[in-house]
Amino acid sequence: MNPEASPGSRSHIPATGRPVPEAEPGLVQRWHSGGGELVELLSQVRERFGSIAAFRLGPAPTVLVTDPQAVQHVLARHPERYVKRSHRARLLIGGGVLAATGAAWKRQRRLLQSQFTATGMRRYEQRITEAARTTAGRWDGYARTGQTLDVEREMRRFALDAIWRSLTGHPLDDGTERELAAVAAVAAALPTLPADVTDAQDAVAADLARIDAVARHAIEAARGGAVGPDGPGLLQVLIDATDERPEYTDRLIRDELVTLLVAGHETTATTLTWLYLLLDQYPAAREQALAAGDEGSPQRRQAIQALVHETLRLYPSAWILPRHATEDDTLAGYTVEAGTDILICPYLTHRDPELWPDPEHFDARRFLTPDGRPGHPGAYFPFGIGPRACLGLQFALRESTILLEHLLPVHTLAFASTPTKAAYGITVRPDGPTPATLTP
Repeated sequence: MNPEASPGSRSHIPATGRPVPEAEPGLVQRWHSGGGELVELLSQVRERFGSIAAFRLGPAPTVLVTDPQAVQHVLARHPERYVKRSHRARLLIGGGVLAATGAAWKRQRRLLQSQFTATGMRRYEQRITEAARTTAGRWDGYARTGQTLDVEREMRRFALDAIWRSLTGHPLDDGTERELAAVAAVAAALPTLPADVTDAQDAVAADLARIDAVARHAIEAARGGAVGPDGPGLLQVLIDATDERPEYTDRLIRDELVTLLVAGHETTATTLTWLYLLLDQYPAAREQALAAGDEGSPQRRQAIQALVHETLRLYPSAWILPRHATEDDTLAGYTVEAGTDILICPYLTHRDPELWPDPEHFDARRFLTPDGRPGHPGAYFPFGIGPRACLGLQFALRESTILLEHLLPVHTLAFASTPTKAAYGITVRPDGPTPATLTP
């Protein structure tokens, strides 16, 4: 099965389903005039027209899909019919594996796949642990002095350290951290950049230049044999690929390096920030996790992982997954014509009260009891499902769990203020600062 088939392929019986229910134009017009977030429109469309519903943002129809069976149909069973045409972050990640399509995507994913299996993750476990210990030591200092910290910045610093060690074998130094702040700056700016590619590039040219300089220096150092204290990292895998894969030019290596930086720290930092904000609202959840077992026990680790999963349910790493129908199809009994844009929305599927009782309530026990969560794979997919599911799933879960094992038993956070809303960009992130002090 070709996961990125050409639009001309026709390998099945033409669609014969009923029309997808369509929202009236006035709903979209009111949303446009109100200047709201896209998620507000999608929530209204689903609430009024169901888990498969159409609306128009432009000349082509758009179909919102939140039904679990339909999600699995689009992402896992028939990815050749519903393709990923581009990535919102292409300006930042270029031709990296997240944005690549067709044969190029298959080659790039095949090279990286082995690095992120359970076995492959053993190479990076100690590096993640060292990053967690560094963060824990820093938090001990904050606790002694009473210094206010910004939780989101701390989570970003940890996650960036973990992925930088895994990529290069070196711990994150202050200078590199300052320069790589440009990654978060570009990622945050993407939803508001001009539609014209040249204008968009000009708007963030200075930040892109800083990112390129860091990537170029790291690649040159790795090529020159500058092995870090933890040994060669994932960047060396990309460089070694040039011997047999001529497509791995300096530009593609840069794109993959930046892709791994973005995917390896942006989502994890956001998830951990949300988790601490949720624990501020539901402090008993922390106590339940720590009471599940002794330090280092499988029971406690499982309970901490459940905290992460419940956070990802409410704030999935990929909150929206665009696809494009390359051929006519029948989706859960509805006709979808070639040329239709599809929006898969994990954020709404994860908050569907028919799938998740009391969905707005944070309850990690959903992931600890056999019948606590829906059994259908399309009901919980914070990293996507199918061939294009996130490569770094195991990495993200592992680094989140390791950090929480170091921090949760030792400190609680007292927030001076908390954000009142979320911002929906590449990720769903808290829209505002997260100042806090530490309580033993």
